[in-house]
Amino acid sequence: MQQWTIEAPEQLTFGLVESLDVRIVAGRLAVLASEGPPTLEVSEIESASPLVVVYDEDARSLTIAYKDLTWDGLLGWLRRDRRRTVLSITVPKTCRVSAGVVSAPTVVAGFERFTRVKSVSAEIVLDGVSGEVTADTVSGAVESRAMEGDLSFKSVSGDLTVADGTPRRLKANTVSGRVTADLALRPTGYVTLASVSGDMLVRLPENADADVTVRSTSGRLISTFDELSATNSPGMKTMSGRLGGGMASLSATTVSGEVALLKGEKE
Repeated sequence: MQQWTIEAPEQLTFGLVESLDVRIVAGRLAVLASEGPPTLEVSEIESASPLVVVYDEDARSLTIAYKDLTWDGLLGWLRRDRRRTVLSITVPKTCRVSAGVVSAPTVVAGFERFTRVKSVSAEIVLDGVSGEVTADTVSGAVESRAMEGDLSFKSVSGDLTVADGTPRRLKANTVSGRVTADLALRPTGYVTLASVSGDMLVRLPENADADVTVRSTSGRLISTFDELSATNSPGMKTMSGRLGGGMASLSATTVSGEVALLKGEKE
């Protein structure tokens, strides 16, 4: 096992890495899939405490974090010192990635196995990430581009944007965050969206095959698909129907948020 303490800009290269765990406070973070040797480049660091890097060759694991910054303790750092770190990490696309930040904007790109991101107020971009993906934020926005696989998103007030997504599973839960999703559903795709007051806008291809159910207690329901019909009952508005052969499934539920389901171009 090798260990380094980083107090100034530095670049390191490692052997095989199958698991990455990185946790920083402020600054900027990029975690990128690469066919080359795993590397860490710290271009800026402003902190009274050093960044600790641990590489376990036997376990093929790499940890980059401040010792006192735990996954469960990220929220508490909003009221503490602002350690600023700008770093870029490259590891293989099959690496299991866990990235936690407080307020550092983060890009994670190109991974295909397991990706977990956690943020307090930072924006997160997931670019071309597939496999099993989990994103949790308090107020930070998450943008997913060219998504495949499974995405689970939880937030209080952070927004979720899914652009050019082809999910197997997409599950999003927010309190007041907005969900915007441009999707091409697989035949067995399953999408479940839920919010309290956050609005939702979903765009599907006009030739989509999906069973759709949308519900809101008091929010407005909008659709440009003629196949969907609306019914109102005391305390609940519902819009449902089958698009095409109805092989995929889409459900959206809100209390007071508006839900819009729009036609996109044909696949």
